[in-house]
Amino acid sequence: MAGINIPGVTDQYNTNDTIEKLMKVERIPLTREQNQLETYKAERDAWREINTKLSSLRDSVKTLYSYDNPFNNKIVNSTQEDAITAEATRSAPLQSFKIDVIQPATADRFLTDELDNDYKVPQGVYTFKVGDKQLTLNWKGGSLKDFSAAINKRGNGIINTMIIGASQGKKTLLIESLTTGKENRLIFEGDAKTFAQNSGMITPKSAETFSFGNNSSEISASRITSSDNEQKNMPKLSLTNTKFNDQKVYVSPRGAYQVALPSQVKSNLSNHISFTIKTSREAEDITYALNERGSAPVLPDSGYAEFGGIVIKNAQSDTTIKESKNDFTPLLPVESKNIVFAIMSDGSEKLIETPSILTNEESKIDLPLSEYPDLKAIAIRNYNTGYSFEVSSFSTYDSSAATGYEANHPITQADDAIIKYEGIKITRPSNKIDDVIPEVTLNLYEKTEKTATISVKPDSEAAKDALIEFVGKYNQTIAKINILSQTKNEIIDELSYYTDDEKAAAREQLGMFQTDFSLTNMKSNMSTIISGRYDFDEEAQVTMLSQLGIATNASGFGGGYQSSKLRGYLEIDEKKLDEALKQNLDDIKAIFGYDTDGDLIIDSGIAYKLDKQIGAYTQTGGILALKTSTLDSKIKSSESKISKLEDQLEQKEAEYRNQFSTMTGTLNSLESQSNTISNFTKQNQKQN
Repeated sequence: MAGINIPGVTDQYNTNDTIEKLMKVERIPLTREQNQLETYKAERDAWREINTKLSSLRDSVKTLYSYDNPFNNKIVNSTQEDAITAEATRSAPLQSFKIDVIQPATADRFLTDELDNDYKVPQGVYTFKVGDKQLTLNWKGGSLKDFSAAINKRGNGIINTMIIGASQGKKTLLIESLTTGKENRLIFEGDAKTFAQNSGMITPKSAETFSFGNNSSEISASRITSSDNEQKNMPKLSLTNTKFNDQKVYVSPRGAYQVALPSQVKSNLSNHISFTIKTSREAEDITYALNERGSAPVLPDSGYAEFGGIVIKNAQSDTTIKESKNDFTPLLPVESKNIVFAIMSDGSEKLIETPSILTNEESKIDLPLSEYPDLKAIAIRNYNTGYSFEVSSFSTYDSSAATGYEANHPITQADDAIIKYEGIKITRPSNKIDDVIPEVTLNLYEKTEKTATISVKPDSEAAKDALIEFVGKYNQTIAKINILSQTKNEIIDELSYYTDDEKAAAREQLGMFQTDFSLTNMKSNMSTIISGRYDFDEEAQVTMLSQLGIATNASGFGGGYQSSKLRGYLEIDEKKLDEALKQNLDDIKAIFGYDTDGDLIIDSGIAYKLDKQIGAYTQTGGILALKTSTLDSKIKSSESKISKLEDQLEQKEAEYRNQFSTMTGTLNSLESQSNTISNFTKQNQKQN
């Protein structure tokens, strides 16, 4: 008896194989469309890769002629880098200058006495001030460690603390200001001041002042030395050209005096000597009157007598002297900023710079004795013939006691940075000074042992790196164009920097766009730009890229014939490039981008032209955007078509299965009937 065939369970008639063979034929259009879709996607990916390469090249190109071009970068060298360094902006002029760091700016850093490990900081309101900043801590009381942590948590860039181990079982607390400068002293107030005193950090000290040079008895004639601005027949500097009145000394043209330093002032090197000089211009320079006298002999001054502050001048002589001829050289007016001199114990002198004294109405002078430990006297000398000066009395103050206390264990104390630039002494509260030399910031670290030379130079290395990066990206772009537009396997084999996986991927793209002339046209245009001549200036020494040592292999740097030399890649002669950057940096900058019509807008040059050429491909709505957009449309259409074909195939397969199921059922029914008849026949035969 024949077996029963249940559709979908058994396949007595091989219907599944039959259907699969039928569907294989039906799937041919789908397979063809799927292959086409993969081609579209591969082409789109290839164009996207080209776009990525070109965009990266364009970024590199823009850098070479934009405002941020590397040819304007500056580097700064210092002969005393441990003491001073500098930074320069792109606008800084090329220059070299000398700097002496007399002292860097410092901040207050104070230590307590050695305290027991179990030392407790009492409850209270602790206030710390640095300049115009303030930190107030409501402290509940506790250990020194917790007190330090609480301050640091709320320090806000004002102060910082640190626990330092001392002897066994002892420790000290460091409190430091985070801002340098004399005006940024660390001030303790309230319970903070009590704690600082009790912990041995500070000791109360009054800020005493002392004045001197207040009367005529303290004023003496200044020792006169030869000077470059002295002229024949010029009146000598004299005490008689000075006048004391109301604790001020009035110094007329050619007047001079000095004030000796009292012993109580010299004994404390923390003292500062301060005074002011007020400048006024005489109605008429004294040389005019002196020149009018010409060669006529002049009777000497009749002199004067002084007693008890009263000056009695002698009557002028009525003697007449017959005019006689002698050599008389007309006097020239004198302007000199050299007014204040420090007289040292060994008789030597130091000029105290007063650079703005002839222009400012009043100049304040501050002399720290720590810089003049052997100061004996201060001399005022007016070499000028057209200026008078009003000098206030001298006063001193103890800088260490300005806060009302002094530190017992100072590591450093707040003070300004002092530098000497071009012979001028300059003070600043910070070690970062950006207002002395235009476009240059000085960074101070410590006192210079000898004068530091600061040099601002072009950053040739930055320019070189930018050019190397440009060449690398250019060659990567050309390599991708060659792969897509040609069918030679050696093009890939020559790319030594490609990995095996990259080479395998490249072989799948080889010759993909060999019939698309947009790539070869772009390569040709870029090659023309690269090899062109740019005559931006008649006196320019560099007008072509090849003069930098950057050129295609074909135009090259030696070596025999190689097919790779014709691929359009650039090579660098590094030695030639280094020399060109050293000698012709401005020319190199110009050939990458320059202004042809004087409107201050760059409109020519290698980088400019490459940017415009590449932009036509990579910009929104450009050539590559149109190509990828077209492919996106094809991909979308193909995917839609594939979806419909898949639906049709699914429906077709269902139809086949229904048809074969019906057929199978019919065949099975016929087979069953046949078997029934056969069995009936056999039974009849047996009965007969």
